[in-house]
Amino acid sequence: MIGLTIGLIVIGVAMGALLISRGVSGTVSDASGIQQQASYAMRVIGTQLRQAGSLRLNLSPNTSASAAAAAASGVGGDAYLTEVAFETLAPSTGGTAFDPASDTITGTNTSLTTGYRRYKEPLYSASAEESLVRNCLGGPAETNKDQKVESVFTFNASTNELRCSGNGMAAQPILQNVANFQVRYLVQNNTTITSTGSLMRNVAAADVSNWSQVQAVEVCLVLYGNEPINMTGLDASATTYTDCDGTTSVNMATLTGERARRMHLLFRNVFQLRSQGLT
Repeated sequence: MIGLTIGLIVIGVAMGALLISRGVSGTVSDASGIQQQASYAMRVIGTQLRQAGSLRLNLSPNTSASAAAAAASGVGGDAYLTEVAFETLAPSTGGTAFDPASDTITGTNTSLTTGYRRYKEPLYSASAEESLVRNCLGGPAETNKDQKVESVFTFNASTNELRCSGNGMAAQPILQNVANFQVRYLVQNNTTITSTGSLMRNVAAADVSNWSQVQAVEVCLVLYGNEPINMTGLDASATTYTDCDGTTSVNMATLTGERARRMHLLFRNVFQLRSQGLT
């Protein structure tokens, strides 16, 4: 009887240790998965934002008259001095046109639309010219005649998804378990000059009067995990996080639905629009 009792105690202790170990392992795995999802989302959004407003470099912009003038001056005879130029407008050729002044970036507090010049170029592995630039869904197709690469990021609060569309492609979820998605815009105001230069303001979409003055975009994501966590008895400071607005406190222990008792992590990043201001 003594041996049986000792055996049962050992088994009980081992089972308790196993359950604790499984819980800790699940929490660590959940946190790792959330971070990987956030990294992917920021990489996709950042790629489109950094390209936003970029133009095509025309390697032969000369008209016949300017070419003749260049040749007469001796410039046209030297390949290293050949004139090149950035195109400032891509008119429609059967698809969507691209105007960097209006198509570079627009958005709301929970959505973001970016655009940049789409063009085709010779490839070593293809007989015909192809486009190497793609939107957030990997489009448009080669047969598409759009002159603009468009990516539209939207937050669907009813399904907790971050979706993407563009160039006529239907919106598709690129991220799940999204508790919040907020966008703010860094606007350069050249009318108010300080001792250190022009004034940069972090504003909501409603306060952007001129989208060509947006120099950077701040993206905030809140993602939650799949593993339920026992939060019973924990202090509110251990179960509360500050939301994207920087003031609202959210207690994970009081949430309901699929977010109930789930780990929530907030991610924030600022992306500079490298081509903004060219026009």
